Amino acid sequence: MPPIRRHHRSVLVMAIAPLFVLAGSIARAATPQRSLLLVANQGDASLSLVDPATNMQIVALPEGVPKMFGHEVATSPDGHFAYLPLYSDVGVGKVGTDGNVILIVDLAQQKIADRIVFDHAVRPHCVLWEPHTGLLYVTTELDKAVTIIDPRTKKIVGSIPTGEEQSHMLVLSHDGKRGYTANVGSGTVSVLDLENRKLITRIPISTNTQRISITPDDRWVFTSDQVTPRLAVIDSRTNAIARWVDLPTPGYGGTVTRDGKLLLLTLMTGNQLAVIYLKTWKVLRTIPVGPKPQEVLVRPDGKLAYVSCEASHIVNVIDTASWKMVATINVGEKADGMAWAGN
Repeated sequence: MPPIRRHHRSVLVMAIAPLFVLAGSIARAATPQRSLLLVANQGDASLSLVDPATNMQIVALPEGVPKMFGHEVATSPDGHFAYLPLYSDVGVGKVGTDGNVILIVDLAQQKIADRIVFDHAVRPHCVLWEPHTGLLYVTTELDKAVTIIDPRTKKIVGSIPTGEEQSHMLVLSHDGKRGYTANVGSGTVSVLDLENRKLITRIPISTNTQRISITPDDRWVFTSDQVTPRLAVIDSRTNAIARWVDLPTPGYGGTVTRDGKLLLLTLMTGNQLAVIYLKTWKVLRTIPVGPKPQEVLVRPDGKLAYVSCEASHIVNVIDTASWKMVATINVGEKADGMAWAGN
């Protein structure tokens, strides 16, 4: 093959260069957006987008629907969209405006992109993305149900009865087969068959219970008694309470670390985060946090935990190695539900 002359090489480079530019553009387009911490703010009806690298709020998106405030938020697995149910202008069990809207937020464009509207008032509250089916499950309190939504069509495709009032919070098993709702006023937990879309049973807990969490292996489900400071540990194999864990003050929102060893639980009236070792069922330590801590979210790499504080406009950042508070993030008023978007 004859050697390429100098001017031919230049032409070749000029021809190939746009291909590298195009390939780079495609790679950038296919690369997930930067990670975001999302915080639903009840007090000013907004959704905060936070840069976790700097612990700074990028923007607070107004929800824009009168008298319907979002409490909880979920994200799509690709990190492109957030789903924000607009519950009410009051807390659970109180008389107020009844919501019927779920906002769809485009996180890259930082705007409300669409909405899912129910044909009647349902007070939609806790929304979760189920990865096996790609469906959204959202608690709809006034229907005494969990409603199922196809996010691709933005249509309601089914529902599962909970059999109880105020089915407020929801967790899904990691195998996609079970759902569990904490029913506040009735003080029970409903166990749901996701595949057959039916109620399996209801587990009595107390006269009032709040929030719910599950271990990564789906063995244990946790909810907090709001009358006595103790945590109910439910065995998912028997759908019965296996034990109680005594707490300094009543527990609230919790999450289990990815290794399944620790439950991090907010103590709302104690303004603390409790760290519970699940091998011994004992509280290892408590960490002071902001007023009325609501939810706790652990970053995907497990190094940091975020605690939203409802009686303020802050999220505390806890180092899970030292268990010390390392930062405070300013967000909207009455910071509540949180979600992670991106890697």
